[in-house]
Amino acid sequence: MEKLSNKEKMKIPRQPMPEQDPLKRNTNFSEVNLGFTPELAQKEAMRCLECKTQHCIEGCPVRVQIRDFITLVAVGDFLGAARKIKEDNLLPAICGRVCPQEEQCEIVCVTGKKGDPVAIGRLERFVADYERVNVGFVKQELKPSNGRKVAIIGSGPAGLSCAGDLIQMGYEVTVFEALHELGGVLIYGIPEFRLPKDIVKYEIDNLAKMGVEFITNSVIGRTDTIDELLSNGYDAVFVATGAGLPYFMDIPGENLIGVYSANEFLTRVNLMKAYRFPEFDSPIINVKNKNVAVIGGGNTAMDAVRTAKRLGAKNSYIIYRRSEKEMPARIEEVHHAKEEGVIFKILEAPTEYIGDENGWLKAAKIIKMELGEPDASGRRRPVPLKGSEYYLDIDVTVVAIGNGSNPLISQTTPDLNVNKWGNILADESGATSKEGVFAGGDIVTGGATVILAMGAGRNAAKTIDEYLKKKYEPQTEPVN
Repeated sequence: MEKLSNKEKMKIPRQPMPEQDPLKRNTNFSEVNLGFTPELAQKEAMRCLECKTQHCIEGCPVRVQIRDFITLVAVGDFLGAARKIKEDNLLPAICGRVCPQEEQCEIVCVTGKKGDPVAIGRLERFVADYERVNVGFVKQELKPSNGRKVAIIGSGPAGLSCAGDLIQMGYEVTVFEALHELGGVLIYGIPEFRLPKDIVKYEIDNLAKMGVEFITNSVIGRTDTIDELLSNGYDAVFVATGAGLPYFMDIPGENLIGVYSANEFLTRVNLMKAYRFPEFDSPIINVKNKNVAVIGGGNTAMDAVRTAKRLGAKNSYIIYRRSEKEMPARIEEVHHAKEEGVIFKILEAPTEYIGDENGWLKAAKIIKMELGEPDASGRRRPVPLKGSEYYLDIDVTVVAIGNGSNPLISQTTPDLNVNKWGNILADESGATSKEGVFAGGDIVTGGATVILAMGAGRNAAKTIDEYLKKKYEPQTEPVN
């Protein structure tokens, strides 16, 4: 292939991702984005300027060698590109779908300074899918077993990433999951149309083939405590339980029938496969031909409102107290929601829910907002406008304003320090106040992104390795 100059590369436009038609996809749960063809992938990869100073790697929490894998895509070596990614990320099919690349690796892409950045996430997804479809499982090289055992609590992105690194280092790794299916938020929180369950299961199955042991229906803090794990043969523990305790607004009427947390709503639909009723006889919140309001402006809110639309809601509303500019959701998710017919009620917030004589939700009292000075998050604070209240007819409300930490671990591990929100206190390496116990992901930071949790998992794996080597391997005295 003839090598292009940087000037010629800059003339190649960013390649669009093929996707389902909005008016068809808003009635089904098939994946919205259809992925690049080989031809599109190669053309997009050719846009990479192959910078010597690789800012894109600095923007990636798991430090994927982005330039190197994209160079391989450009010359058609898709399997080589997959191998290169997996040197740093064993879950590329997941990350390529749900990570906010536009805020991380792509935002610092040099190509993006004079045009659109290289579509790094879409290329990552392409090579992961290409390997899965054409080759299947490719076992990573593992170091010989060192006989040391590590317990990982939680099978979400932080736990899976940590398990993948540790198994390659030669450790015996056991992942304990409280639910009956593996994947954490990847399986119960993210809808099928954005992240197919088969993709998650495939990636987890690959870890199992590498030697990671998975134990489901195991609620650490009840089934076993951390101290019991450490007493029963485990040399270290990594806590990656995420942030699964839903927040509510504490306004009148939140106890009415029809007011749900996003966690409950999405778990029923995703994990219990209620969207495939009656094939799966799972309980579901009936929203067909009803008015559904989702409170919040993050990715979880977009997932919930787009799910409601697919389940047949008459009207699907997003109610968000700030402007669209302040929305933490990915731009792509907001764009897709609008295309699918979601109604955005911006600079508004509920102050009360109104019920009928039987305790069922029938309306929300809404107040309009204006933006004031920035708050601690850096976003402008919403200020209520007096006299702007009105009533909105709704039958179902899904509250998606964030989550906190489950207290089971902290309640049963008194020497594990937590902050006032219940998040485990850990330093930059992942080490906690308790020897041999490490933590990372949302249980430490609060609700964040999949890729940041994976970065924390990789970081903790490195720290655990260093800790156990120092503890168990003979230390040689320096020679004078």
